[in-house]
Amino acid sequence: MLKGHNVRRLNPQPERAKEWALAMTELPSVSGSPEEAEFPHKLAAMLRASPAFAQAPQNVWTMAVPGGRHPRACVAALVRGSGTRTVLLTGHFDTVPIEDYGDLKPLAGSAHALRQGLQQRLRATAGTPAEKRALQDLATEDYLPGRGLLDMKAGLAAGLGVIEAFASDPDRQGNLLFLTVPDEEVNSAGARAAAPALPEIARKHGLEIVAAINLDAIADDGDGSVGRAVALGTIGKLLPSALVVGVPAHAGYSFNGLSACALAGALAAEVEWAPELTERSGEQVGAGPTLLGMKDSKTAYDVTMPDKVWMFWNVMLYARKPTEVLEHMELLAQRASVGLVERLQARNVAAGRTDAPQPPTVRVLTFEMLRREVEEKVPGANKLIADFARSVAATHADLPEQCRQITDYVWRLSGRGEPTIVLGFASTPYLSTQLGSDADARRLARAVETAAQQIAERHATTIAAPKYFQGISDMSFLGQADESEVPTIARNTPAWGAGLHWPEGRAFAGIPAINAGPWGRDYHTVLERLHTPYAFTVLPDLIGEIVTRVLDPAE
Repeated sequence: MLKGHNVRRLNPQPERAKEWALAMTELPSVSGSPEEAEFPHKLAAMLRASPAFAQAPQNVWTMAVPGGRHPRACVAALVRGSGTRTVLLTGHFDTVPIEDYGDLKPLAGSAHALRQGLQQRLRATAGTPAEKRALQDLATEDYLPGRGLLDMKAGLAAGLGVIEAFASDPDRQGNLLFLTVPDEEVNSAGARAAAPALPEIARKHGLEIVAAINLDAIADDGDGSVGRAVALGTIGKLLPSALVVGVPAHAGYSFNGLSACALAGALAAEVEWAPELTERSGEQVGAGPTLLGMKDSKTAYDVTMPDKVWMFWNVMLYARKPTEVLEHMELLAQRASVGLVERLQARNVAAGRTDAPQPPTVRVLTFEMLRREVEEKVPGANKLIADFARSVAATHADLPEQCRQITDYVWRLSGRGEPTIVLGFASTPYLSTQLGSDADARRLARAVETAAQQIAERHATTIAAPKYFQGISDMSFLGQADESEVPTIARNTPAWGAGLHWPEGRAFAGIPAINAGPWGRDYHTVLERLHTPYAFTVLPDLIGEIVTRVLDPAE
């Protein structure tokens, strides 16, 4: 039996969701590009001219986002009703690059023209199962390609369809705040700037933000049953790193050294898919840890062993705390280094070098421990490190590279020479979120449950409600996350406070947040395509139903 009573239907118009989706996709917004910086101003102008804001253009504004090569901004738009209760509809507008389209690059944002171009290409070249499936999909009216259409401008468009339907209701209850941000595909600078700004926005406009709906996309290579979903939280992500220091020696005297590459290889094998860092929540299993980057310190060929290797991994989180991740990384590093030393000693014996010295013991420590040692030993180390970090940030290198350079600098300041593994974090932390036990969170959960059932019945489909959204998203900064361990992350992230900007005080909005977005296939690839019946018809209806149930005073 359905819970709750019948609430007013918003009836968002599918054609409006489609128009917004195609119009925004036509505007390029690749992360870090000048077009990403231009997009918010173009979107703000479009919003002010739209039916929802034509009579109140002052209710559309932009907010500056610090950092980056180009001046980025968020776009906010408010539709007022009665009372103070407010639902936030949010998502990112930046996309991954378009170079992978090759000769179709000029059509990357033109959905219908791109479909024709992809069909022509795939008819001639489709060989993989994914390409053959894409050709079948694009032959129907149910799928449209386009860079960013799926991830995630169709989600934003569904939100705007709801905004317009809400604005046209003369008896609307509560308020809707639309917020779209840049940089989600890189470091979530937009969400990290917006989250601490929301309390002031609420104070200025007399709002009580009681729920947030993130509109990000879900990939589904099957029948859509996974993609048709409202997630009640989001998975988190950390980028653990390691500076691996060996003992260099001439290759002709390899027994006298310890190759940093060999030590790094042992560590890579130990961490890859390690069960200690793979989480499960019910039937959902997070991705196993995997190495994302690895490079040694050599810049040209010579016959000396590399002295250092830099590594970093992707680690997903459900309920696990960042300190636990670091502790597991220390244990895995110790196991890898001890195992390597034992194998090398056994090979010494096998080679008949019974009198040779045993390979050296490898020290494992965190960046925080290394920095503390340096600060105690080197006068003015704190300022030296801070100045160096700022100089590295000025290069606009990515965060893992900035962290590599800073870790290497601190290591050199230490004056140490023994083989060591220095562990830390190499990028922005994304914390997992779940709905809390407060009244607003419980109300949102009830609204999702009832709305999902009603909309599924209305459209003769299914809508799931998994505990976690499996993609990395801005929900980490807007939702209800446990930020108690951020100081530990900060002390072990070399670029923190320099290249990695973090607001003072509360950095997370702490709003009950869910994800309800479109679904499609192969996003971040040339074959990225949106399932249009769900995105333009079912999804706006679903969002509208959740919104009205959260804002209805009788619920």
